[in-house]
Amino acid sequence: MKSGFVSIVGRPNVGKSTLLNKLLNKKIAITSDKVGTTRNMIYGVYNEDDTQIVFVDTPGINKATSKLGEVLNNKAYSSFDNDLVLFLVDIASGFGPNDNRILNRLKEDNKDVILVLTKVDKIKKDKLYDEIIKLKDLYNFLDIVPISSIKGINTTELIEVIKKYLKDDVKYFDDDVITNVSEKFLVGEIIREKVLNLTREEVPHAVTCVVENMEFKKDKCYINACIVVDRDNLKGIIIGKNGQMLKKVGTMAREEIEVLLGKKVYLELFVKVIDNWRQKPNLFEELGISEEDD
Repeated sequence: MKSGFVSIVGRPNVGKSTLLNKLLNKKIAITSDKVGTTRNMIYGVYNEDDTQIVFVDTPGINKATSKLGEVLNNKAYSSFDNDLVLFLVDIASGFGPNDNRILNRLKEDNKDVILVLTKVDKIKKDKLYDEIIKLKDLYNFLDIVPISSIKGINTTELIEVIKKYLKDDVKYFDDDVITNVSEKFLVGEIIREKVLNLTREEVPHAVTCVVENMEFKKDKCYINACIVVDRDNLKGIIIGKNGQMLKKVGTMAREEIEVLLGKKVYLELFVKVIDNWRQKPNLFEELGISEEDD
């Protein structure tokens, strides 16, 4: 038995969550092109007969310009203490200042790092080769693996590379465990993803979704969820003209939640404005929701 914890790190939008979903062949992390989409340390458990890899998806590391940015960066940096680090670099857009900032931190901590070059389907092979030559001497990487999660290029090979460097022999999770987060959390994240992707630049990442209630009845599930924003104009955008945007968010989210739960879903959404909701320890209380149930 070989096992270990493997952190997936990189700047925003390099494909961390997309890679995690691809490796597990199941969606447990939402994806968006907005900075700050991933806010939590989400575990994804990969199992084979003789192998267990616990992947840790992390927030994108960026130059912090706010308290939230500092918190997200610190969450990501804390994951460096795991057995291996997958350092993802979007090779199509090139190695930039944020990538260099992350690499310097990895050097300081002298971590075991596999360099993963993402989105290789968007770059010519000769250019990819030139980039690998330039990057290989920046650090004593254990390995360099070019991949495309969308196209499925080298993702299986990446698993095989990781296996070579696993040192534990402990099975941390049962075979039926895929992630460390609850169904309620995943449902809330799916709804938040639809808001971010449908509204694009109109709504910043400063939006969250709290599932108020999930009630299972035989082959059905009834869900009430609250989308929380911090400004009235954002509420208007998310609801849309005659409620059309909110209806679209609900339709798209419901379809995906039904796949997640394997049940018919009845989803009711509402939007609430709470000023500076990120700084409010009593957010759940303001929404009339028991925090223990979340």
